[in-house]
Amino acid sequence: MGRRARLGLVLCLAALWAGGLAAADEEGNQDESLESKTLSAEDQVKDHSTGTRVVAGQIFLESGKSDSQSEGEENFHSQEEEKENSLEELNSLEMSNLLNKDLEEAEIQTPVLTAIGGTADGEPCHFPFLFMEKEYAECTADGREDGRLWCATTYDYKQDQKWGFCETEEQSNKRRQMQEAEDVYQTGMKILNESSKKAQKKEAYQYLLKAADMNHTKAMEKVSYALLFGDYLKQNIQSSKELFEKLTEEGSPKGQMALGFLYASGLGVNSSQAKALVYYTFGALGGNLIAHMILGYRYWAGIGVLQSCESALTHYRLVANHVASDISLTGGTVVQRIRLADEVENPGMASGMLEEDLIQYYQFLAEKGDVQAQVGLGQLHLHGGRGVEQNHQRAFEYFNQAANAGNSHAMAFLGKMYSEGSDVVPQSNETALQYFKKAADMGNPVGQSGLGMAYLYGRGVPVNYELALKYFQKAAEQGWVDGQLQLGSMYYNGIGVKRDYKQALKYFNLASQGGHILAFYNLAQMHATGTGVMRSCHTAVELFKNVCERGRWSERLMTAYNSYKDGDSNSAVVQYLLLAEQGYEVAQSNAAFILDQKEASIVGENETYPRALLHWNRAASQGYTVARIKLGDYHFYGFGTDVDYETAFIHYRLASEQQHSAQAMFNLGYMHEKGLGIKQDIHLAKRFYDMAAEASPDAQVPVFLALCKLGVIYSLQYVREMNIREVFSHIDMDQLLGPEWDLYLMTIIALLLGTIIAYRQRQHQAIPRPAGLRPAVPQQEPPPEHQPPQ
Repeated sequence: MGRRARLGLVLCLAALWAGGLAAADEEGNQDESLESKTLSAEDQVKDHSTGTRVVAGQIFLESGKSDSQSEGEENFHSQEEEKENSLEELNSLEMSNLLNKDLEEAEIQTPVLTAIGGTADGEPCHFPFLFMEKEYAECTADGREDGRLWCATTYDYKQDQKWGFCETEEQSNKRRQMQEAEDVYQTGMKILNESSKKAQKKEAYQYLLKAADMNHTKAMEKVSYALLFGDYLKQNIQSSKELFEKLTEEGSPKGQMALGFLYASGLGVNSSQAKALVYYTFGALGGNLIAHMILGYRYWAGIGVLQSCESALTHYRLVANHVASDISLTGGTVVQRIRLADEVENPGMASGMLEEDLIQYYQFLAEKGDVQAQVGLGQLHLHGGRGVEQNHQRAFEYFNQAANAGNSHAMAFLGKMYSEGSDVVPQSNETALQYFKKAADMGNPVGQSGLGMAYLYGRGVPVNYELALKYFQKAAEQGWVDGQLQLGSMYYNGIGVKRDYKQALKYFNLASQGGHILAFYNLAQMHATGTGVMRSCHTAVELFKNVCERGRWSERLMTAYNSYKDGDSNSAVVQYLLLAEQGYEVAQSNAAFILDQKEASIVGENETYPRALLHWNRAASQGYTVARIKLGDYHFYGFGTDVDYETAFIHYRLASEQQHSAQAMFNLGYMHEKGLGIKQDIHLAKRFYDMAAEASPDAQVPVFLALCKLGVIYSLQYVREMNIREVFSHIDMDQLLGPEWDLYLMTIIALLLGTIIAYRQRQHQAIPRPAGLRPAVPQQEPPPEHQPPQ
């Protein structure tokens, strides 16, 4: 055991040592294997200049940087630096000797493959062996119709005829079955990835179902999620649960995370936050990013665990690193966040989605040569969003048309597409540089930023930090976020300028205001490490959370919305519930809304309000005003909880003070008026009603009616509090109106009676009708009020 432990440790150190050697490009004494690793690393950054590397929008200098730039430099990835520093402390000669010694022992201890059956049962296989004038270094199925693997136990099979199987018949059958399952799985995935039609995707899932029945792990993962969400398969929570349990037994992190979700949401199982936490933890240990994200949110909000900012930071940072590394120059897919409650309550409010007829109108304008329409449609198809699917082919066509018409914005975006490269547009630094130069000469900030990137990384031109800085400054002055981000990176790392963390912070903040995901990431790193700012775990977590929510899994928000619009509330609510577990506030409020409307049949009627209350509470804690008011309503009316006017009053007050909600102010006025949860106070009620009218024009009419009612109540209360008899007993009419006040009163009454009698007599006089004229008989008898008097 000691020898094995030492061997494992040495192999781990050897791997790290090899990584350290590959990173030192100036040392030329690596062996062939290390050189191959170095080449693969160079391929990943082949467009970058020598001596630099880029991680998530940040530029980092390698060991070949100048002394002035290397002084005091801090890297966001401090763990990598610590690893390299620790490796430098090792004695390379001693480590090499130790490595060689243990590798020799490892070769000796390598298990020998023994032949089974055949003509040499029990004898060790000989590798390589010669068969049909071809050498084999491993077992083969050549020469056998049943596909069973075999080996020779001597070098020349033809001469000695000594052979045996490398596997038992049971192992052979299992291997062939798994190979068949893999082929079926690959067929299904090929159809799924290459098609956009729903019918073809359903056909693809039939292949995946077949592969899943053959215990193919990846196929089971795809099918189980499809059954959970109702994606191209009929939704079946129970079947998906069984598959998740099977996957969990096999150690699948995706299965563990999904099973944790079922226990957290109580779908198909009895809700258990303890079990959910266990499965989430195992999924995260297996490397599942969604499990890490869920744990990050739970530690941040204190759900099922003790609140811990540092633990949340650990999980969110890990996920954010992956999300930031996927961001390309052209940016990722735009995520449209639509609130169902806002759509229903304000149907006229724009949701951000483009209607089909509006898209067709823009397409018509683009075909007629409208340059602005061409550029707009190009950007929509490049990034996706607002109801438009990402389509690089159409984006390229629209940009090309606009660029030919002389539009600088289209030229700049063509440069970005050529610089990035895709299946549609081949990567070409030279072509990208031409478009960037044309756009930059016309003063376009996108082109200036692209040209700055070319000079910074040496893409098609020699590296020139001064020119890169110049173009980034021009782009940043015009408010272009990419220019602001790269300018912040240059100040942070001291590339071409003196290192200045305050300037870096300034430009990262500007870029974050424009919504640049890498700006959020870099700001999070600065707050997490206390670089240039006071360390703030809370701020870092919020920024990392923002980055994590821009990951590719956020596309599920639009899928859930489309399911809801198609009338599939069950599918929509399950998708929103999973996203809600990940901490998406919009998903929490949408899941609560669907449950509140009792549109999801998969949730029992007795559980809808309690679950809705739970998600309204989580959404409210993230600052959503409507959710805070809903919490007040639930406690006021006793939905999913006991009637509690005091708690309702607290929620309304929070919504009033923190979000200045007119609805909350109106509700507070009503509670003061009625004395519900608070001492009755008509004056405070009027004050809150007035505040509601000032906060929102829509509240003016209900506030007017409420104030009229309040005035009547106040008058009645005033009269009730007075003693009428006592009031009249203190009134002296002779002193008030004079000694003959009764004659004046009788005269006034008589005049009023005479006026009424004269008016009535005039009303009953007959209207004379001209002789010889008779009214025409109408086809339909007129209403009584229009009939002539008799």
